[in-house]
Amino acid sequence: MSSPPPCFCLPFLLLLLTFIESGSGPAVASGEGLAGEGGKTSIVFSTVGRSRYEFDIFSLPVPSSSQSSSGDFAELLLSDGLSVNYNGFFPTDPSSLLSLLTRNGSSNIYLNVYRSAAGGRSNRRSALDVPTGLNLPLLRPKGEARFSQRDRPSVYGEHLIYVSTHEAPGVPRKSWAATKRLTPPGVADFSPAVSPSGDWTTVASSGYRGYTGETRDLQTHIAVFRTRDGSERTVVVDHGGWPCWADDSTLYFHRLSDDGWWSIFKATAIGGGSPVAVDRVTPPGLHAFTPACGNGFLAMATRRPSSEFRHIELLDLASGVFVDVTRRVSPDAHHFNPFVSPDFARIGYHRCRGGATALLLENIQSPDSEISLFRLDGFFPSFSPDGAGLPTRGCPREVFSGNAFATAWDWKRKGVIYTSHGPDFANESTEVDVISIAVGEDELGSPSPSIKKLTAGAQNNAFPSPSPDGKWVVFRSGRSGHKNLYIMDAVEGEAKELRQLTSGPWTDTMCSWSPDGEWIAFASDRDNPGGGSFSIFFVHPDGTGLRKVVQSGHGGRANHPYFSPDARRIVFTSDYAGVSAEIISTPNQFQPYGEIFVANVDGSEIRRLTHNAYEDGTPSWGATFMKPADVGEHLPENYRCKFDDQRWLRSQARHTEEVTCLKSP
Repeated sequence: MSSPPPCFCLPFLLLLLTFIESGSGPAVASGEGLAGEGGKTSIVFSTVGRSRYEFDIFSLPVPSSSQSSSGDFAELLLSDGLSVNYNGFFPTDPSSLLSLLTRNGSSNIYLNVYRSAAGGRSNRRSALDVPTGLNLPLLRPKGEARFSQRDRPSVYGEHLIYVSTHEAPGVPRKSWAATKRLTPPGVADFSPAVSPSGDWTTVASSGYRGYTGETRDLQTHIAVFRTRDGSERTVVVDHGGWPCWADDSTLYFHRLSDDGWWSIFKATAIGGGSPVAVDRVTPPGLHAFTPACGNGFLAMATRRPSSEFRHIELLDLASGVFVDVTRRVSPDAHHFNPFVSPDFARIGYHRCRGGATALLLENIQSPDSEISLFRLDGFFPSFSPDGAGLPTRGCPREVFSGNAFATAWDWKRKGVIYTSHGPDFANESTEVDVISIAVGEDELGSPSPSIKKLTAGAQNNAFPSPSPDGKWVVFRSGRSGHKNLYIMDAVEGEAKELRQLTSGPWTDTMCSWSPDGEWIAFASDRDNPGGGSFSIFFVHPDGTGLRKVVQSGHGGRANHPYFSPDARRIVFTSDYAGVSAEIISTPNQFQPYGEIFVANVDGSEIRRLTHNAYEDGTPSWGATFMKPADVGEHLPENYRCKFDDQRWLRSQARHTEEVTCLKSP
């Protein structure tokens, strides 16, 4: 079995997203209906689990090893309870907070200041409770920079140290993440931390090597350089990430140990030309990562075999005793990336805030003013040619309850959808078939679909895409023992007509027929069969003109191609930009390198549309321009925040329950 290409997608219910008038109005812009009107279009894509959680930053007092779990241990909310906040930092004292805050899919670093009602600073009140609380953006970048990710802020004097993804290194698979102005060109740095004196900054870095496809432990080293200008840069540890300073000559960091446990390590005698001594601090038997240095203690996130959740714990460095922090107040939630106040009195972290409102469509700020960009709560979206079936403020309607993936609408027959039914990312002989669904309604207006099986043999037939003239469907099949492309009759399926389009001992998959009928785009690992590397190819429907269009560097991945409505560009997902953050510091993403890109059909002018640490994929490009506004949905209370921790940390399988529509988000 070959390695799965980017964007592993979980089983889902095939939903018919239709234009339904509601009290909140349609999502289609008035006067900006279908293709050609102003040249504006929309791209919708999925992100694994992302629409199911939002984060706030909280803090707790530092407990002692003898403190009773029943004592006064009140958790304080430090962010606004509305936006999405990550990776906080106390710049002065616990009455102010820096955080990475995401709105409309783009992120900025905000200074949050909260005061007591009497006007004095207090670490016992939250920004929500205090009318005088301030929330100030610290960065106001312009142009392409305003769409980038900016992460893990630290302060040195009057300077803000942070990671940004706004500058392309110009080379595929070189991560765009770098500490602004301090990182040499072509180098990717993550997780900066400033020393107590402010003289030094340390980072996890992939150096000039770039990203090589890791999905768990990034093979970064620890580098140290002068905070003022990035000079005197030295690699002090060959393998490690997420460093923090105990003092100017002592670092703590995490990495995956040889025995399989994520652990915290200590590096001493930094600088001065002395050899650096590295010692393991946390024992085997638990995972420990993302350390934060305190006065005589370390705060860290842990995953213990006895727990389904990631928690924050303290390790007393003198006694070696672990002390629970978050398990006392929220035992059944994941907690991420602790940080310590300057007076060492409080521990900050972020976790999902819960709530029953989610987004069916989340508007993402697009760097292209002609394209509205949305994240979908689901997978494999597809626009109907007439614009009648598209994501709107109406309720989605279920038309097929089996495990289905890769949807596509027929260009000519109104209300006909093609999809794949069966297990996803399975081997060549697995029972998967292409079906067509004629979407109809009964006399009461309820969905009454007619389902027809188009393939025979059930040998992993998937990823159907119909021709614009409505006569044919191209799909992927494993019937030859390898996954290649075939074309069959659109109405009667292979029983009437079938021909093989590509052949070879490799995987050709994720095919898409261009709107002008000239090309079929697909992803293939034919350059390195079974090696996990995928590129995007074009071929004419008659099998001629095969050519490679997009390659994400040696060993890279480019998948899920989809044509623009005018057939002049493609949208796809790729690891072209490497990764944007340390993988273990985020919730589970099967393949966290996926970002959304567009390019001309000749492969030129590759442009990045998304910047985040998640797995973006399965994009669809529609001729309908939708207003750049969020569309809400209702979820049961116990559904929110039911996302996975990294699966290789033994988290439990995700939960699924019914969703209900929110008419007025």
